[in-house]
Amino acid sequence: MSTQLPPVAPEVTAALVEALSPRLRKRLDAGIAKLAGRPVDREGDTVRIAVDDTTYVELHAPDGAVTTPDAVRCGCLLAPDCLHRAAAASSAPVAELPVAAEPLTDAPAQPQDSEAPDAEQPTPDQLAAARAVWSAAAAVLDAGVDGCGAVLQAELLRAAHTARLAGLHRVAAASSSVVTALRAARSADPAYRLADLVAALGDVLAVSHRLPSAEGPELAALRGTARQPYRPDGSLRLYGLCTEPVLTANGYAGAVTWTTDAHGRLYQVPDVAPGGASRAVGAADRAVRLGDTALTHRELSRAGLAVSGATVSPTGRLGAGAKVRAVRAPGVDWRADPLDRLWRVPLVDQLARALTPDSPGLLFLEVTFTGTVRESAGDCLLATSDGITLRLTSAHDDPALPHRDNLRLLAAATDTPLRVIARLTPAAHPRATLLATEHPTIAGTHVDVGLDRLQKADLPSHTPAPRPAPPADEPPVHLLVRRVHQTAAGGRRALTHPGSGAVTDPRHLATHGLPTAAALLTELHSSATTRSRDAFGRLLPTDPTRFTEAWLKAREYTVALERALCVAGWTA
Repeated sequence: MSTQLPPVAPEVTAALVEALSPRLRKRLDAGIAKLAGRPVDREGDTVRIAVDDTTYVELHAPDGAVTTPDAVRCGCLLAPDCLHRAAAASSAPVAELPVAAEPLTDAPAQPQDSEAPDAEQPTPDQLAAARAVWSAAAAVLDAGVDGCGAVLQAELLRAAHTARLAGLHRVAAASSSVVTALRAARSADPAYRLADLVAALGDVLAVSHRLPSAEGPELAALRGTARQPYRPDGSLRLYGLCTEPVLTANGYAGAVTWTTDAHGRLYQVPDVAPGGASRAVGAADRAVRLGDTALTHRELSRAGLAVSGATVSPTGRLGAGAKVRAVRAPGVDWRADPLDRLWRVPLVDQLARALTPDSPGLLFLEVTFTGTVRESAGDCLLATSDGITLRLTSAHDDPALPHRDNLRLLAAATDTPLRVIARLTPAAHPRATLLATEHPTIAGTHVDVGLDRLQKADLPSHTPAPRPAPPADEPPVHLLVRRVHQTAAGGRRALTHPGSGAVTDPRHLATHGLPTAAALLTELHSSATTRSRDAFGRLLPTDPTRFTEAWLKAREYTVALERALCVAGWTA
């Protein structure tokens, strides 16, 4: 996947791949690999890929994304039925669906037909779309990352488009996220995380499996919405908290500034659009899109806003409609009211709030940094808070953003209690992503870890050396988690080779008091390997439904157990 290319709508990629002949479909992955190393030029709204010295593929994106098959053009003799158009679309990021787009108006979203109050049962179109998504996602799980080429990705994108047309916006967005993760994995993108693929694939399968039997509010939650509704919220007096960069795998970047009112309710001021790391860095110095204020995001994180005619989404995003008025107002220090109240909320209450659905997961902690610890994904920052030892990690590894460098420098700020803002990371031990911290030496100000680059002069001269991660006394649920992740990465065959732990791992889980985990792992191995025979004694294919359901059950169990262990780890 190339972030130099404009995002392409899922239905466009699906249509271009479907139009290929069977012979060209077999060569599609090789065509994608060939285009990956070719020069890319941008001229206005058109991006041009040089296939060779005389042939070019053009992607026309007047609104920032390619939305029709005709917007992908090729100059070769076989066009428009050539391989190059499908390869270019399959190399580009997947365009975000409207549910994830930036709000363009403060008017409430028009309700979909499927969202009418009396529509308490899924429609026939939604049932058919859910089955199509389930089948496509099951094929992805069966093949794994290595076997899931552009053709299987296009099938999932087509199912996602069908789901969106049927009003199933949540599963459509999750399906696009699966394809984005698959492309990142197959292109060796350093930003790829297997956990992200497992989470997105699990959400796709869980929603499409549950939707046919859902009713009422549960059905509405499974459907999702096409665009977040914005409701009038009158006048607001907001105080800046921090700004974090946004850098997504599907080609969107920018910044989000977090603010709060006097009662502790959080509000977001976003600026996200197609772009890369340079846009994520530069967005902090762009004026916020709210009223006529000239405040930049960096300034807003340390100042305040007085807003009239405000409109707010259910997740706390502020609308930027024409009737919204906003002017600059004084900000306050983190240790002054009303911001001080955020840090005085008991940790148990903060955890309960952070673990609720659609929560931003922010934690307001007072910590003392104690050094760094080595992990397989890199060094993370060790800290103590109220007798709890926690690990603070970076939100992004892109070298253009200063997350990693700041974490290494902050390890020297020992013996000084500092207030921080972090995002909870569910794990069996206390873990969070560090977003902002009080400045170690300058009182009354803070550091946005993803945007403000600390210098050695800001900190003590001695930096503790990283140390190996201490052994954790945790239940061996990782045996099940590892198989769930290995299946998503390697497909069904990852569970069929010798040494996959089909006997020893379930026995180990049962010995440590986890009989449910043992039963789920046994079923996962059995569903991957058991094959029946027909009347002539020939082996039949394995049951895809049984295997997919076994994986989904194991994944849902690990998520629930991980949340329980997370709460136990923070409150022990």
